[in-house]
Amino acid sequence: MRFEPVSAVRAYERVVEQIEEAVFTGRLKPGERLPSERDLMTQFGVSRSTVREALRVLQAGEVIRSRAGDPRGPEVVAASPAALHKSMHRLARADSLRLVELLQFRMLLEGSAYLLAARLRTGEQLAEMETALAEMERHVDVGYAEFSRADVAFHDAVARATQNPLIVVCAEVVRGVVLELIEDKLARAEDRAALMRHSLEHHGEVLRAVRDGDGELASRLARYALFDYYAEHVPEAERAMLRPLLEGADFG
Repeated sequence: MRFEPVSAVRAYERVVEQIEEAVFTGRLKPGERLPSERDLMTQFGVSRSTVREALRVLQAGEVIRSRAGDPRGPEVVAASPAALHKSMHRLARADSLRLVELLQFRMLLEGSAYLLAARLRTGEQLAEMETALAEMERHVDVGYAEFSRADVAFHDAVARATQNPLIVVCAEVVRGVVLELIEDKLARAEDRAALMRHSLEHHGEVLRAVRDGDGELASRLARYALFDYYAEHVPEAERAMLRPLLEGADFG
């Protein structure tokens, strides 16, 4: 029996954990100020360098904002979609995450987004989806870059129709990272026009379900479309992780 060596937890990490906990639980609210460095040194029982490293980490994570020469101490900032986007993007690009795991999450997320969009979308949001789909169709024979931009606009419109900013951010990040991982394979596709037409057909089917308010159908179609488009880039042995999300869909 052998154990792996453990790494000592650095003091500044404990400082970060306590301050983050105070912010997340509301004991420290946006706009409030942290104590001075000297006070933090006393309260935590650590050195000035430890406090400064903790503050640097908190500022990088957009938990606090500090201005040089400001005697009032670092300010707690409100959580924002931009900060979430940055954190999600860093996580999604981690080497420990495989394409199949990202695709599985995207199928879950977008399936739910389409279900909500079918029930909650406004007439204006439906019009945005229809406009984006028309742009996709217009650019099938023009070029992949233009088609892709219209495709992104379509998915963004669906995400906004959920009325949930968390879904908007997560969907954008995961979609972007998945495309980054396979962009070389897409670039080498033998018939990209056929690929675009196939994608357009899937989008049209899903949009009809959203227009009809059939959330369950829209969700199933969206998950199937993602599997159909991306599964070939996932090793066959790993595709079993995706198939449970295709219940009720005929994927061959």
